[in-house]
Amino acid sequence: MINSNHSSTALICSVVIPTYNEGAYIQAALDSVRVQSPPWEIIVADGASTDETCQIASSCAKVIQVVRGRARQLNAGANMAEGELLVFLHADSRLPPGALDHLRRLFNHGSLEAGIFALKFDPTGFWPSIYAACARLPWHRLCFGDRGIFIRRDVFETLGGFPDIPIFEDLQLVEQLHRRKSFRYVQMSVTTAYRRFEQYGQLRQQYHNLRLWLQYHMGTPPEKLAPLYPYETLTELSAGNEAM
Repeated sequence: MINSNHSSTALICSVVIPTYNEGAYIQAALDSVRVQSPPWEIIVADGASTDETCQIASSCAKVIQVVRGRARQLNAGANMAEGELLVFLHADSRLPPGALDHLRRLFNHGSLEAGIFALKFDPTGFWPSIYAACARLPWHRLCFGDRGIFIRRDVFETLGGFPDIPIFEDLQLVEQLHRRKSFRYVQMSVTTAYRRFEQYGQLRQQYHNLRLWLQYHMGTPPEKLAPLYPYETLTELSAGNEAM
């Protein structure tokens, strides 16, 4: 459902949000899109939530049901999109005010194909600030999906979307985009929940993130890394809303 109060010449932004039992967070994510200047649409690709996620999202989003798995859900949402510009947002993240207008200006005045926002965490604090500062470094190997990836729809389709792998599908897509030499780091910050670090512990979460990241860049297949992720089940990981 595209917000229709807009100029016919403005770029339509399709915001795709993968969800699984995100009732505690989804409203804030939706609200961060609803305050943006139109035209926009929200597509929630849900992996069979058993809480109120879909009921909340249906008030302003197109909700589709997808076999659970983050890459699968993101791709399914993109396939339903009508906009020329795709914005992938985690369910526990929020767009900054004015984000979509800023992206429209970037894409209207140049050959930009894709990019990513900066990152900050909620709640704030010493460790969240340190981690966010590291994540903001302009290095594509630190471009995780919780920062909010945006991409022209035609480029996304040319690349075949996100690779259907259980972990690091965001890094693989960004690596492809970097090779095309048209990728932008935007200084506006997406705000993401710090919940995984709070739930599993700062040092433990950082240790596991770093270990998996190093193994991935040393060539270990994502399929072998996914079971090592420090959550109870791969199903939780596949829902795809962790801050990593």
